[in-house]
Amino acid sequence: MRNTSNLCPPHPARSLRPANFLPASACVCLIIRMKLQSIIQTLEEIAPLSLAGDWDNVGLLINPLKPKNIKKILLTIDLTEAVADEAIAEKTDLIIAYHPILFRPANRLNADNAYDRTVMKLIQKNIAVYSPHTALDAVIGGVNDWLADGVGEGEVTVLQPLENSDAGQGRLVTLNKPVQLKTLTERIKKYLGLQHVRIAAPAEDSPISTVALCAGAGTDVFKGIQADCYLTGEMSHHNALAATLNGSHVILCEHTNTERGYLPIFGKTLSKALGNGVDITVSEVDADPIQIK
Repeated sequence: MRNTSNLCPPHPARSLRPANFLPASACVCLIIRMKLQSIIQTLEEIAPLSLAGDWDNVGLLINPLKPKNIKKILLTIDLTEAVADEAIAEKTDLIIAYHPILFRPANRLNADNAYDRTVMKLIQKNIAVYSPHTALDAVIGGVNDWLADGVGEGEVTVLQPLENSDAGQGRLVTLNKPVQLKTLTERIKKYLGLQHVRIAAPAEDSPISTVALCAGAGTDVFKGIQADCYLTGEMSHHNALAATLNGSHVILCEHTNTERGYLPIFGKTLSKALGNGVDITVSEVDADPIQIK
C-alpha cells in the first residue's frame, strides 16, 4: 500500500528575504508573521476546496474585521467553546477547524447559546477560522488515506472518484493477506489509540479481503459499494443491520476518532509548506463527545 501519511507540500518554502538588503530586525519581523491570505492560499493548495462535497461549507468562515497577520495557528476537529477559550488564552490568530462551525444559516446570535457564543467570542477577539472538511477527506494523502494506512498492507483505491481527478471520497483497501475480524479490529484499535470500537458481524465469520472506509460518517459514500468490511465512525442501526445481512462486517470507531489522529500529520504538512515562523499546535481540549465506559 502506498505511503500517504505525509502530504508533499504544494511548493518549497519561499525565501522571504527581498532582493535589497534589510536590517536583521526587519528580516525577523518578516519571517515570524504571514498574511492571512497567504496561508489561505497554501491551505487551498494542500486541499483544493473544489474537492469538497457540494453540500459542505468549507474555506475561510470567519474573516476578521482587522487585517490579520498570522503567528499562531490552532488545529482542531470540532470548534467548541472550550477550544475557542483555549485559542483565546493562547493568543491564537487562526483556527483551522476540520468541521465547519458555521454550517446552516443563522437568523440570530444569542449569547445564551453555546454555539452562538463561541462564534461571537471569535469575532470579538479577531480570530480567523478556516475549515477544509471534505476537501481534506478527498485529497490524495488526506484524512481517508491516513485512515487506510491503519487497515494493513494492500492496494488502495478511491471509492467515489471525482471527475477529472485522482481524488474523491472514501477508500477501498484490498488487503494483500485476508484477515479475520478480530485481527483487523485489534489492528485498527492500535492505530487509532482506542480501547474499544463497536462491531457488527454477519452470521458467518468469513475472512476479510476488502475494506471500504470513510472517515466520519460513511454510509452515503458506501452506497453501491460491496466490501467484506465497512470501516467508519458512525452508522445507523438499520444500515449496520443491512450490511451484516449481506454478509459484511462493520467496524465503528465513533465519528471524530476516525479523523482526529490526522491532525498532527496535517500540522507537519502545513508547517513544512509555510516554512519557519508560524507556530502550529493541536488543540488539547478537543475530544470526541461520546465516551464508552
